[in-house]
Amino acid sequence: MITAVLFDLDGTLLDHDDAARRAIVGTFPEVDPVWLAARWAELTEEAVDRYLAGELSFAEQRRLRIVTLAGDLGLGAWDDARADAWLTGFVARYQAAWRPFPDAAPALDALAAHGLRLGVITNGDAAQQRLKVERLGFADRLPVVVASSEAGAAKPDAGIFLAACAALGTEPHAAAYVGDRLIVDARGAAAAGLTGVWLDRSGDPAPDALDVARITTLDALPSLLWG
Repeated sequence: MITAVLFDLDGTLLDHDDAARRAIVGTFPEVDPVWLAARWAELTEEAVDRYLAGELSFAEQRRLRIVTLAGDLGLGAWDDARADAWLTGFVARYQAAWRPFPDAAPALDALAAHGLRLGVITNGDAAQQRLKVERLGFADRLPVVVASSEAGAAKPDAGIFLAACAALGTEPHAAAYVGDRLIVDARGAAAAGLTGVWLDRSGDPAPDALDVARITTLDALPSLLWG
């Protein structure tokens, strides 16, 4: 029986892509917004992967993104001071654009009403990720936030899933984990002994021979867990 549910944060509870798009497009309004949003997402994924691999610090991966983008835009070479000054404004725009997905709060409330323990597992900087949970108004609903920067492991490594289960006081077989990435989230959780649930918001048809549960909205999560 499932007694605890853990969630990914960005892309699952918080609409990170929209917040990042609004922030970067608002910073460079003269640049084609479609290209800019796609390029920023690409740079973010590359830099964050290096951060999670231990190649860059959190601050370094942030700087790398804007220094590279500045080069793409023909803005010359940026040193750390200029990058950090720009990042101050960008981060403020990004934080101001944080919004939960509409299905997030109702799902959390429904699960809590059934007595399930809830928490978050997230790849990222613990301080920033906890601030997101707080700003979304979910801190009371999600008292446990396990971030890779503190756990010493990042998804899909089993260690971070097991650390979160321990923090919630539950065994892995009694916990479900919900995330928007099939391999890193759902399959990573399943490999660690949890019930992995893939939240596929893409609108695409389900792939064949799927080895984990799939939902397209968090509204479907309660019925998936208890029928």
